Amino acid sequence: MMNLKYSIGIDVSKKDFHCCLSVIDSSQKVTVKSSRKLSNSPGGFKEFLAWIKQHQKEDLPLRIVMEATGVYHEQLAWFLHSKGLVLSILLPNKAKKYLQADGANSKNDSIDARGLAKIGAEKNLEPWAPGSEKLYELRHYTRQHQNLKETINVIGNQLEALNHGQFQSREVIKQLNKTIKLLEQQVLEMEKAMEKLVKTDKVLNLHYENITAIKGINLLSFCVVVAETNGFTLFKNSASLVKYSGYDVIENQSGKHIGKTKISKKGNSRIRRILFMPAFCAVRDDQPQFKSLYERVVERTGFKMKGYVAVQKKLLVMMYHLWKNEQKYNPQFNHLEKIIAPEKPRATHDKIPEGSFH
Repeated sequence: MMNLKYSIGIDVSKKDFHCCLSVIDSSQKVTVKSSRKLSNSPGGFKEFLAWIKQHQKEDLPLRIVMEATGVYHEQLAWFLHSKGLVLSILLPNKAKKYLQADGANSKNDSIDARGLAKIGAEKNLEPWAPGSEKLYELRHYTRQHQNLKETINVIGNQLEALNHGQFQSREVIKQLNKTIKLLEQQVLEMEKAMEKLVKTDKVLNLHYENITAIKGINLLSFCVVVAETNGFTLFKNSASLVKYSGYDVIENQSGKHIGKTKISKKGNSRIRRILFMPAFCAVRDDQPQFKSLYERVVERTGFKMKGYVAVQKKLLVMMYHLWKNEQKYNPQFNHLEKIIAPEKPRATHDKIPEGSFH
């Protein structure tokens, strides 16, 4: 049998990463050639290149596959890309489902690396390319903004408890109030930083003007969704975006049994969190396509919250289509295929290359 392709699967953690090199032959048989554990550091990256050279005996195409694991995979991914190696980055749920379908019942780092290597050998995966550095910077701003708001809520609850107690400490209350004021000032600084980054980038600003024409979508919600999806470059279609965000529907039905139908919530919670208020605004402002959807869902299910969740999902899908088509939202149309106004010129994405972003 003739070998066709090398594939390396990498399972990355904070301190180290497991790698497995496999080869697939013309009979579609995948054979493991070598496995190794290395440090997730510049020194470990150099050892990884030497390990590849040692075991790559034939002049065959090489594909590297890894999961997106928070931020821990990013340095290795950028390093490998800078060396001219072709790699693919999978969303965790995609890798998990594939491995389960392949009969993998156990789970550890070495098994995951072997499974990723098999995926790379058997599948023709899309190559990964780094995302825009500005979108990485925007992600830092939006996540810091969320952290600050959550901290303010925690301290506010502590302050309320102190004020309602039998005995109050004036010094502690004074200090907590000062802390809240400082945090609120930092929140404003993050919002100004987001606005400056968006407004000074030609492409980002064009998308911002197009998408925020939807009532309810403001600067913050636009920035969070765009930063968490790297300008939607992770997704070939809106269905994969919906699943990534945890809005995919899970049914519980078998024979005569009909259980509850709900969204999975197995996805990016930051996106669901930031679309909560825009959905309320979209329904409140009587935008036909949102309000009619809300009313249909509430009439069918009897739950208002399910109606708002449906609106959140539709907002996200609309943002995706507006971004991909580089056109402005037109509130006069009720169907998804017609939510864009065709007269807007297309923009050149010279600052937002294709890539993955987590």
